[in-house]
Amino acid sequence: MCTATWTNVQKAHKVVMMKPVDSVAVALTDIPAGTRVRVVCGESVFEVEVLEPIDFGHKFAVRPIAAGESILKYGEVIGRATSDIRPGQHVHIHNLEGVRGRGDQLAKS
Repeated sequence: MCTATWTNVQKAHKVVMMKPVDSVAVALTDIPAGTRVRVVCGESVFEVEVLEPIDFGHKFAVRPIAAGESILKYGEVIGRATSDIRPGQHVHIHNLEGVRGRGDQLAKS
């Protein structure tokens, strides 16, 4: 498991990112917009600025994700981007289409 900490005006926050191939990290605390994040996972290092508030348990992109691209969390495909997603952007139902349990969509991933 890969974890990271980052600071915003001396307040430490935590995130979790399980695999270096993941396109998102998960906030383990609320993260205010504008927070600079450094996520280290294996030999991969992602430095992003959180672009919008991220609530506890929610995801944010650690790398650019193109519309139609699979989104990976914990090393598994959790859905497909419905629009381009920038690093630091909140990843949720407004820009992610689920494909789990949809046999018609899994073949397209």
